[in-house]
Amino acid sequence: MKALFHLVGAGTDINSSFERGAALAPPLIRQALWSDRGNLACENGMEVGRDFTLEDRGDLPLGEDPEDDILIRNAVAASLTGGAIPILLGGDHAVTLPIMEAIHAHYGPVTILHIDAHPDLYEDFEGNPRSHASPFARIMEAGLAARLVQVGIRTLNRHCREQAERFGVEIVEMRHFAPDRIPHISGPVYISLDMDGLDPACAPGVSHAEPGGLTVRELLSVLDGISGEIVGADIVEFNPRFDINGVTAITAAKMIREIASRAATNRKGKS
Repeated sequence: MKALFHLVGAGTDINSSFERGAALAPPLIRQALWSDRGNLACENGMEVGRDFTLEDRGDLPLGEDPEDDILIRNAVAASLTGGAIPILLGGDHAVTLPIMEAIHAHYGPVTILHIDAHPDLYEDFEGNPRSHASPFARIMEAGLAARLVQVGIRTLNRHCREQAERFGVEIVEMRHFAPDRIPHISGPVYISLDMDGLDPACAPGVSHAEPGGLTVRELLSVLDGISGEIVGADIVEFNPRFDINGVTAITAAKMIREIASRAATNRKGKS
């Protein structure tokens, strides 16, 4: 049986701390994904539709209120119950918390591979404990993850270093990055990709651009190193207001294909 993926839009940026606009991202990522600009081939030779199924479930009707978390949790739970692997399109990074609540309810604690310029571990940011700068503090204190592996980080301040030590986070800072320095990541694993983990030259359409990040090729090498079952993913923090010639949308769309093909490959190897 072919692996089934559900593509779900979670377009909200109510918890963004600097620039809003990430809520506009899901339709533009879809447009790039299905565009005749390219095809549906993945780098490992798999093809969307032939080797795995990518079912677009549309955008959740989020209203920027407390009910949004319930809608996100329920959508992820429905995908998991139906045997699908959910891929969520943000939106700001705060959406990862309700996603992980649903993942945990289904699988128990999993490993999170978090790709980002920022550790998002603030106890609260600017008085908001649900800030997009805080989701992984909430996730770790709730015991939703067995491991948190962060790659691409290049903005660690003293508070976030202390938080990382508190939660036992495994961080590969960008200044030390090499593909062979990534810890072995076995499954089940959840991938959370903040588009600003990439260098701004590769993904200019973000709110918090931070020079010195991953190239697309380096990010693909990180994904290729995952050997365990991939149970879900999110692609967040693409802000179309700052994109140039659709580059970030195209890159996000490619990451949907590559994450799905890696997940399908790993599932096939397990069966």
